[in-house]
Amino acid sequence: MNRESGEIEELKKIYPEKFAPEDKIFSSINRGDRIFIATGCGEPQYLVRALINYVQSHPKAFFDAEVLHVWTLGVAPYTDEKLKHNFRHNSFFIGKHTRDSVNKGMSDYTPIFLSEVPDMIYREVVSIDIALIQTSLPDKHGYMSLGVSVDIVKAATEKASTVIAQVNSSMPRIHGDGFIHVSDVAFIVPCNEPLLEYSAGVETEAIERIGKHISRLVEDGDTIQVGYGNIPNAILSNLYDKKHLGIHTELVSDGIVELMKKGVIDNSKKSINRGKTIATFCMGTRATYEYLHDNPMIEFRTIDYTNNPLIIAQHDNMTAINTALEIDLTGQASAESIGKTFYSGIGGQADFMRGAILSRKGKTILAIQSVAADDSVSRIVPFLKEGAGVTLNRGDIHYVVTEYGIVYLHGKNIRERTMELIAIAHPKFRPWLIEEAKKANLIYKDQAFIPGKKGEYPEDLETYKTTKTGFNIFLRPVRISDEPLLKDFFYSLSDKSLYRRFFSRRQDMPHERLQDFVIIDHTKETMILAVIGSKEKEEIVGVGQYGIEEKRHTAEVAFAVRDDYQNRRIGTELLSYLTYLAKRQGLLGFTAEVLTENKPMFNVFEKIGFDIQRRTSMGVCEMNMAFRE
Repeated sequence: MNRESGEIEELKKIYPEKFAPEDKIFSSINRGDRIFIATGCGEPQYLVRALINYVQSHPKAFFDAEVLHVWTLGVAPYTDEKLKHNFRHNSFFIGKHTRDSVNKGMSDYTPIFLSEVPDMIYREVVSIDIALIQTSLPDKHGYMSLGVSVDIVKAATEKASTVIAQVNSSMPRIHGDGFIHVSDVAFIVPCNEPLLEYSAGVETEAIERIGKHISRLVEDGDTIQVGYGNIPNAILSNLYDKKHLGIHTELVSDGIVELMKKGVIDNSKKSINRGKTIATFCMGTRATYEYLHDNPMIEFRTIDYTNNPLIIAQHDNMTAINTALEIDLTGQASAESIGKTFYSGIGGQADFMRGAILSRKGKTILAIQSVAADDSVSRIVPFLKEGAGVTLNRGDIHYVVTEYGIVYLHGKNIRERTMELIAIAHPKFRPWLIEEAKKANLIYKDQAFIPGKKGEYPEDLETYKTTKTGFNIFLRPVRISDEPLLKDFFYSLSDKSLYRRFFSRRQDMPHERLQDFVIIDHTKETMILAVIGSKEKEEIVGVGQYGIEEKRHTAEVAFAVRDDYQNRRIGTELLSYLTYLAKRQGLLGFTAEVLTENKPMFNVFEKIGFDIQRRTSMGVCEMNMAFRE
């Protein structure tokens, strides 16, 4: 007799009443009862099948039982129309196997923050009569583990009148809140079977780019929360160069476990629960379940703890990373429905995003692919579709990331955030978004825009540089959303610097003039910004640009550096980079007009090493600068 059989046989001796024929077990269900089924990969598959078999064999055993579930990862036979007189499904989070039933009105959906469900159960606002759960084998003290599904299951086991446990040797024993004693279970049904497994799907090039973008926002020592799906998986797979990450999350996935195995996640910098990965359920593969088994580095807590914004906020540098189905130009996002079609649920992301906002140095990141439905639908829209649930409001989101870049929305006005989001929308939808934003008075009525490749942001030109004085700058092309930054830059220049740059005593820089700098044809003109600071507070300290003179196959070049950042070799780095880009385009050289009094600019040109020809007239020096090999 093996260990498993021995333990079960011992239990039968001590608790013979808990081992009964299935007909007797399910006969304890009465008409109108509420039946709870454990979550996701912790779903007791055998018990669900046995329940359905019982009803099919005894069609009049009970009627109108309500089946409560958070996440139906397995099949959901209780939603079959043939059983509509026996069951009515009610989900707190819609899965793919129940989505059709909910939207046809054959099943119910209860929108609620998952962190609040245990309290609803404890206060019997949601009462539970029968709980179908799955556990590990009991230990020597008689405690069984709820394993990969603690979340609201723990509350359900404590309040249900009858708890029926499928004891499965495949279920890992996981430290934390998820223990239940044999004496607290009404019936035990031994059945070993593989746990349900979750695979996120194939990563596309666009999703991989999103993952790389977000990796730039995650810092060493951050405590992170990541959702489920192929985008979160891509995010995690791009974090291998990070150090001392911590985890306080709802879900443990394969990606998190891989980072733990590599030592990237060690939880050593967490503000609370230091040294522990904290989660409430797991959706992964068998290898992940084996890693979780009896691992003291991991604790599964109840969902009213993991998802409590006040607990989340206690973590310094809390970084919440979530996805959405749609975001509008004002910053509202829906993760639960597509218009009037219910898709998933509120879940836990709203709690994590709010908790991260309240955290010291916390940040929220919304990752969203720019298009859906084979690139035929933009996920960035003028306004959320009619009927869509607002999962995240305009104040919940710091960063939005698509495959086309990163934008920071927090603290920005509607016009600014509209332009930011259009800048990272799919290029083919940007003209439409511009026109719709104009109609809705979200942006300037005369907002210019260059459609197609000519107006696309050339992300490949981004680069980091360190000047010879040791000053770090980020060089990047100008975006259509950079107008506010450029306005600040130009107004920071002294009258002397403005005159040297524009040969004009004019001191204003209105929207009409600024557009000429941000709305450019990237095939004919290059404009590079020297930027410092973080995405939350970028500052432009230098600007360099050239416009191609096609007949001569040269370009007219100009640059300017903020007065308080001069003498740090920023101008030299800008001109060097512009020279590199011009040579890459096959240009032969630069031309420039420089005031004869502007000695610093002459010095920069001379340092680069051009073959220079000069012609001076009326205080202005015309320079022809041929590139050297």
